[in-house]
Amino acid sequence: MTDQDTPVYLDNNATTALAPECVEAVLACLRDSYGNPSSKHGVGERAKGLVEQARAAVARLLNAAAAEIVFTASGTEANHLAILGALAARPGKVHVVVSAVEHPSSLSLLAHLETGGVRVTRLPVNRGGMLDLAALEQAITPDTALVSLMWANNETGVLFPIVEAAQIARSRGVLFHTDAVQAAGKIPLDLAQVPVDLLTLAGHKFHAPKGVGALFVRKGLKLQPMLFGHQERGRRGGTENVPAIVGMGVACELAAREMDAKAVAMATLRDRLETGVLMRIPCARINGGAALRVSNTSSVRFGELAAEAILDKLDKAGIYASSGAACTAGGSAPSHVLTAMGLSEAQALATIRFSLSRYTTETEIDRVLDMLVSISKRMTAEAA
Repeated sequence: MTDQDTPVYLDNNATTALAPECVEAVLACLRDSYGNPSSKHGVGERAKGLVEQARAAVARLLNAAAAEIVFTASGTEANHLAILGALAARPGKVHVVVSAVEHPSSLSLLAHLETGGVRVTRLPVNRGGMLDLAALEQAITPDTALVSLMWANNETGVLFPIVEAAQIARSRGVLFHTDAVQAAGKIPLDLAQVPVDLLTLAGHKFHAPKGVGALFVRKGLKLQPMLFGHQERGRRGGTENVPAIVGMGVACELAAREMDAKAVAMATLRDRLETGVLMRIPCARINGGAALRVSNTSSVRFGELAAEAILDKLDKAGIYASSGAACTAGGSAPSHVLTAMGLSEAQALATIRFSLSRYTTETEIDRVLDMLVSISKRMTAEAA
C-alpha cells in the first residue's frame, strides 16, 4: 500500500484512534480483570484497584486530588452533571452564564432548563472567536449559580481566558465550570493554579476509548448526582466501565508525559497546512486564526465553495475531515459557532475543520494540501 492509498484522518476533535498503549491495557483488562469493583472478593478488589490507578492518573494530568475525580460515561454526561449539580448546590439561584459558542451538549441542556424557569445568558464572541471578560463581569448577578465556559472551542480551537474568567466568578461567589474536552492533552490543565470548581474531560478525544468521561469536582463542593447509587462516592451511580476507565488512565499518562513535544509537533503541522492553503488557494481564510488556539485545530473557510462538496471529494480520496462538531454534522444548518463569530450562512457552510492528532505526519498534511488545491481549482472553474 502506498502513501496515496493510506487513509488520512483529520477529524480528531470528533474522536481519536486509541493509542496502542491504551489498546493493550483495555484488552488485558477485558481478559483478566472482569470483576465488579464493588465486589469484596479478590477479583472485585483487583478491578477496584485498576479503577483507582486510573483515577490517580487523571488527577495527575489535572494536578488535582484523586478524590476529586468522578468517572462518567461521556463528556456530555459530565457537562450535564456539572450544570445540574451546580444549580442544585445553589438553591434559589436560577441563572447560568455561558458563551454563545459552547458545545451543543451544554447548550441543549440549558435550552431545556429555560423551559422550566432557569435564566441563561449567552455571552457573545468577536469575529476572532474571543470572549469579552468585561461582558462576563456584567452578566453575573446575585442570582447567578454558575458560569460555564469551554476551555478550547471544538470547531475553531480558540482558547478562552479560563484563568481570568474563573477568578472573576470566584470573586463574585459563583461556581465555575469549564468544558476542557478539547484542551485535555494539548495544553497544561493545572487545577492547583486555576480556580475552577468543575471541569469536564472525555476520554475518546485524547486516544482513550469511547464510553468514558470524567468530571473534576473541587473538594468541598457537594454535587447532587444524576444517577443514584453508591459508586463514585455516591456522585455517579452505576457499575464502572473498568476497561474504558483503565484506557483513560493510560491516555492521561501518555498525555502528561508527552504533551509539550506533541503539542509543538501538531502546531507545526497545522501551521504547515494553513500556510499552504493560504498561499495556494486565494479564497481561503482561517476562522479564529489571529486568536490563541490549541495546537491541533484549524477552521478553514474556502470562500463560498460548499464545504460538503469539498468533504465529499476528500472522502472519496481517503481523506477525512468535517464541517464542524460531530454531534451536529450531516445537516445543512450553519455552525452556531461560526455564525456567532459573525460569518454569513454561506461563509459558515464553506468552512471545514481539520483536527490533527499526535499521529499525524508531514506526508499526510502535504497530501491533504495538494488535494485541497486540486479540488478548489476544479470547483472554482465549475462555478465560473
